[in-house]
Amino acid sequence: MRWERGRRSKNIEDRRGQRVKRGAGIGGGAIIMALVAIFLLNKDPATVMQGMGQSQQQTGSTTGQIQQSTQEKQVSEFISVVLADTEDVWDKVFANAGQRYPKPKLVLYRDVTPTACGTGKAASGPFYCPGDQKLYLDLSFLEQLQKMGAGGDFALAYVVAHEVGHHIQTVTGVSNRVRSEQSQARSKEQSNQIQVRMELQADCFAGMWARHAHEQRQILEEGDIEEGLAAAAAVGDDTIMKNAGRRVVKEAFTHGSSKERMFWFRRGLETGDIGSCDTFSS
Repeated sequence: MRWERGRRSKNIEDRRGQRVKRGAGIGGGAIIMALVAIFLLNKDPATVMQGMGQSQQQTGSTTGQIQQSTQEKQVSEFISVVLADTEDVWDKVFANAGQRYPKPKLVLYRDVTPTACGTGKAASGPFYCPGDQKLYLDLSFLEQLQKMGAGGDFALAYVVAHEVGHHIQTVTGVSNRVRSEQSQARSKEQSNQIQVRMELQADCFAGMWARHAHEQRQILEEGDIEEGLAAAAAVGDDTIMKNAGRRVVKEAFTHGSSKERMFWFRRGLETGDIGSCDTFSS
């Protein structure tokens, strides 16, 4: 991906130099954070909740000097450029609709960090918190992504763009409608199906971003699309279940199959049209 000459976003909040102080007890936000972990990586709910029960809620932090390798510094700059590209793309999309795009912040942290959704943990992977409208990312996730068979810089760009997609859903009211429908769902399976449609739309938004960013700045290089598709496939529910040695249970999907995630990422990439990302009517 051509990124070195790109604009750096001003909406990066770097907490990697913070040391977290802990207090006793777990609040309701920690439970919400557990749900984020379940939705993001399809982890077993009982295991996640047990882990949250064994942890302590963060109550404060102190700031120290950030120690980072040359590679880590380059990755953080890359993420800043990707975020800036999403800002430029969605600025225009919203402006064309006569609206202003409220830009999210992206928080870089290490290990754990406080959020409006509870305690953010690196083990949960990247996530978006609608409570404070921030994206959270521990750079160690890059290694995990590579182990999942999704190497390359554009794979990480896809992840960031997907989480920005959840921000779009929040500010446009889609997230609230999804939660309302889920509260009225007749079963866990039906609730999961609604969640899958929400995740697939974020994939479509990621593809849409890639198309517009390339039209604006020619960011794509040979192999980038394949990296994005590989990342979408790697985080498909069926692939994650297989890699974990579990039986594939479609009723338990919360993000969609690898095939579905690849389809909707490509759909957004090929059309560049937000209307084509209506996964709820499709």
